[in-house]
Amino acid sequence: MKRLIALMIFFLLLLSFPAFAADQAELLKKIETLSKELDRLKQQVEDIQKKEAVKEERITIVEKKAEQASEGAANLSWLEIGGDYRGRFDYLRGKTHDALIFNPNFNPNIPPGPTNIPIIPYSAETIKNEALLTNRLGLNIKASATEDIHVKVRLLMYKVWGHGTEGPIIGFFADRAGVFDGTTGHVPKDNILRVDQAYATWSNIAELPVWFSIGRRPSTKGIPSNLRLNLEKTGTAGVPALLVDYAFDGLTIGVAPDIQTLPGAYAKFCYGKGFDSGYKSFANSLKDTHMMGIDLVPYDTDNLRLEFNLNRGMNIFATPETGGINVGDINWYGATVVGKIDKIGYGDLNLFVSAAMSDTKPNNKTIFGGAFPFDYGLLWDTVEGKKSRTGYAVYVGARYDLKSSKTKIGLEYNRGSKNWITFAPAADDIWTAKLGTRGDVYEAYVIQELKLKPISKRGNAFFRLGYQYYDFQYTGSNNWIGAPHKISTLTQSGPIAQFFPPLKNAQNIYLTFDVMF
Repeated sequence: MKRLIALMIFFLLLLSFPAFAADQAELLKKIETLSKELDRLKQQVEDIQKKEAVKEERITIVEKKAEQASEGAANLSWLEIGGDYRGRFDYLRGKTHDALIFNPNFNPNIPPGPTNIPIIPYSAETIKNEALLTNRLGLNIKASATEDIHVKVRLLMYKVWGHGTEGPIIGFFADRAGVFDGTTGHVPKDNILRVDQAYATWSNIAELPVWFSIGRRPSTKGIPSNLRLNLEKTGTAGVPALLVDYAFDGLTIGVAPDIQTLPGAYAKFCYGKGFDSGYKSFANSLKDTHMMGIDLVPYDTDNLRLEFNLNRGMNIFATPETGGINVGDINWYGATVVGKIDKIGYGDLNLFVSAAMSDTKPNNKTIFGGAFPFDYGLLWDTVEGKKSRTGYAVYVGARYDLKSSKTKIGLEYNRGSKNWITFAPAADDIWTAKLGTRGDVYEAYVIQELKLKPISKRGNAFFRLGYQYYDFQYTGSNNWIGAPHKISTLTQSGPIAQFFPPLKNAQNIYLTFDVMF
């Protein structure tokens, strides 16, 4: 029985072996396939691991670079660089008056004669320049040296298209008789980039609200003229435009106490040198020209600024750079109010009024030493005689800023009396500094800022279209040499020779494209 059962099992195994062998072959095939798939998955994992390693390395590199960039930015936080470019078009037209004028070719060092005539008659005419084009480039640098000391620098280039000198803009006013130290970069000349400002400021002296600043001063384009130029006010470093627009070398000592009822209040004493007379000798009796001023600002916020000024010029020179002679002293007194009313209609309204007085103290010196009957001194001549003269000026205006369209519309008016004299030859006007006019000046302008996203810190771009009309009443605007005379009374025979052909009126249509960066 046992043998029978064993035999039956043996036969059953023989019958199932082919099926088992087939299953085993298929199994081996599946195992081989799975093995290959596993190898492929292993390779994919290895590839992913390699990519992750590369990605991690890249991230590490980027992080290091970002860290280095951050450290570099921190290291460069002491330095700021910016600037501005302006392209400008001017259409200029004016009318002169009959006069007796000083011959520009006259040589006072040789006796007068047929070929050396000191004065000549001048006939009225219409003068114009229908397309004066200029380029101006400014570069600004601010560097912090220590926690309380920084240096500011401004470089300027300003030239006429197609000309390498100031020739196209000179000929009618003393402040446009050429480019000199205080007007360098502010009156068109050539394509040389010159230093306009370079000064160091030490703030928080002895942990007090006191500062000291020395160097070539930011004494141009002051309030409220910054409104029509679409510039930010210069702050504690600036000077009102009606009194001073001149690039001075000098120093300032100021204090800005924290008074709750007088926000932004400060006071400062300013000193500048307008002329250095050089070595003293028997042949050189010239004195240095000194300028001093006290500036008091009792209130200064975004919406209201009050400012009062007292300036004195001592040993005023007759001619810039060379000096010529010292002709006396001048005192100036001024007050300025600038305000802004927010949300009037569709925008903000800026308003200002600035008033000033000039008082001359001439000495006995004249530019020709009494050698000719038409000799001149500080606001006096041999016709009217030597005397102190007091002049007055007022400057008012408004600018309405439309926020939605970024359009700014402005109107300005200024008037100077017969004996008014300011110190503004670096003003941003082509004919002559309008704030030194003895007569009336009207100006209207529109500023259109472009709706573009700023990239640089000061990034902005705008067009400015404006019109100026000068109505001159007296001779010698912006000139302190020689007494002023009513223009309508001049003839070709006198009463006294004028330095330049007198303009009785002038117009200027201008268009600028300004880019700030």
